[in-house]
Amino acid sequence: MTALPEKSQPNIAIRTEILCHHYRMGETVIRAVDGISLEVRSGEFVALLGSSGSGKSSMLNLIAGLDRPTSGAVIVQEQNLARLSREELAKYRRHVVGMVFQSFNLISSMTVTENVELPLRFAEVDRQQRNARVQEAIARVGLGARAHHRPAELSGGEQQRVALARALINRPRLLLADEPTGNLDSHTGTEIMDLIREFNQGLGMTVVMVTHERDLAERYAERMIFLADGKLVDERYNTGVGAATTKAGGAS
Repeated sequence: MTALPEKSQPNIAIRTEILCHHYRMGETVIRAVDGISLEVRSGEFVALLGSSGSGKSSMLNLIAGLDRPTSGAVIVQEQNLARLSREELAKYRRHVVGMVFQSFNLISSMTVTENVELPLRFAEVDRQQRNARVQEAIARVGLGARAHHRPAELSGGEQQRVALARALINRPRLLLADEPTGNLDSHTGTEIMDLIREFNQGLGMTVVMVTHERDLAERYAERMIFLADGKLVDERYNTGVGAATTKAGGAS
């Protein structure tokens, strides 16, 4: 197979080529990701599915630049993450990627406003610009009335909305969601997924979601990618889901 060019194809947000992430646990080599090649179009909503240990969260961490590949390439927005320095990866996470996790990862001593503002501080956005962007992000997730509350004063669904607002604050091109409804009841989970779909279709944001719930993936994702033992074993399109986004080609 020919080497992957540094520049990805037009309208491809994510491209991996024979991507591997192996590590040792005692005398055993764990092949968390073992030779996965795939492409995700700009503006596409993709779900990674598989049982525990299949490699789906490891894939997400590689795309997020949180882990480095053992071999192969992961190219996001035409950047080969395997070749970036630690400082360049930090800049990539600040400006290109928004991340949402099953555990909300909010700072308990900070208000909603302060939690959402934090990525702007790390990105050294001017103070005068921060307030308007924070208020816009909080309003977008429907939490304007809770802006001065702390996480302990919020429901699980409200905390995940704060996490979404924080993920969106730097206007990322790519939203990565790892079991975003895992700690929520079904009704609240649907509300969160509707918001994520709104960001995908309304803002043209590329979404990669890890889930073990196939019915959730079938309802919201345009494409389901199935992993097992660190390998891609199947992929299926959900007819009719996200058709408007697919036709438009999404935003880069």
